[in-house]
Amino acid sequence: MNILLIGSGGREHAMAWKITQSSLLNKLYIAPGNAGTAALGENVNIPVDNFDAIGKFAVEHQVDMLVVGPEDPLVNGIHDYFLSEEKLRHIAVIGPQKAGAKLEGSKKFAKEFMGRHDIPTARYKSFKKEEMDEAFEFLSELKPPYVLKADGLAAGTGVLILNSISEAKTELAKMFEGKFGEAGNTVVIEEFLKGIELSVFVLTDGKSYKLLPEAKDYKRVGEGDTGLNTGGMGSVSPVSFADKDFMGKVEQRIIQPTIKGLYEEHIPYKGFIFFGLINVEGNPYVIEYNVRMGDPETEVVMPRLKSDLVELFIGLAQGKLEEKKCEADSRFATAVMLTSGGYPGPYQKGKEIMGLENVKDSLVFHAGTKLQDGKILTNGGRVLAITSFGDTKADGLKLSYKNADLVQFEGRYFRKDIGFDI
Repeated sequence: MNILLIGSGGREHAMAWKITQSSLLNKLYIAPGNAGTAALGENVNIPVDNFDAIGKFAVEHQVDMLVVGPEDPLVNGIHDYFLSEEKLRHIAVIGPQKAGAKLEGSKKFAKEFMGRHDIPTARYKSFKKEEMDEAFEFLSELKPPYVLKADGLAAGTGVLILNSISEAKTELAKMFEGKFGEAGNTVVIEEFLKGIELSVFVLTDGKSYKLLPEAKDYKRVGEGDTGLNTGGMGSVSPVSFADKDFMGKVEQRIIQPTIKGLYEEHIPYKGFIFFGLINVEGNPYVIEYNVRMGDPETEVVMPRLKSDLVELFIGLAQGKLEEKKCEADSRFATAVMLTSGGYPGPYQKGKEIMGLENVKDSLVFHAGTKLQDGKILTNGGRVLAITSFGDTKADGLKLSYKNADLVQFEGRYFRKDIGFDI
């Protein structure tokens, strides 16, 4: 089987690493990929949003399956594009059609969907610019802190948590004036839920689902969860409080009603669903849906997945996912993200990465790297994830940190307290 994986981050490198372990794979292409994926398959210099070029490449290279890593192409309809083209519609696409991708593409749609299917989530209302007075009135009904979410995709930056109502009103006005571009044309205002977060993932063919290992990521740049939000500074799996009782509640109250709701609303869905959850006094609530795997969670989920990922994808594409096995390694997996100096603010690219050959007993997943003149250079804010197994979380982290210290590039930074709260 020839597979084309689109994306260029740590998520895609981890998925590529897992895909290449399958005996069902003939050839793996990654578009555009990074320095890490180049060692696993053939990188192809095509942007993820150039559907025509992706389709043309798929035909010319007899691609049997398209695996979509990031959210943008899904929300913009790459699955629908493949279905609409006669030369492409035989290719299995792993990722939902545009109708299903609205779960991530529109916070308003996701909240309304949860309401229709009695899925536990925070109290909310959505507003447009001309409803500013009503939005201010709703804010006054809530207790601080105040949660503001841009309705559309904002590259993971469109959520603000503010402690004072005056600050919330100021930021709301900025969002309506274009702080997050068109993503902020509609803003969802939410009640703040206090608890501890985790990420839960399933693969679904639209009827049945397979539960993947859960994970917890760390978004803040500073230790003790301080400072600005990032794309993720590290992750751990399993999550200690996500025991059998808690995960039973997650499946009964959240996962099953979501899959059933999509089916009842005739929304076709073949791909991953990422449930961003919060544990409030032992009860799970949905913070958000994503329609793809998370990053850096994928860097701990894929190593723990014992089953053949390509076999699961085939079952999903054929509507026979229920027949497939999905097993997880019982060990802990921990990922520590090495980032560029200044991130998530301004940072420089093109710094040479040294010491990768010294890493032992850990996996190195490339998030923002490129190959140039035989050298591996930084090419993003988040650069590398160092993932390690351990019989305990502490053992895994000890090894990840030991190897993180061996990798050097100018401005390198990483958090030294991943997993501190669990």
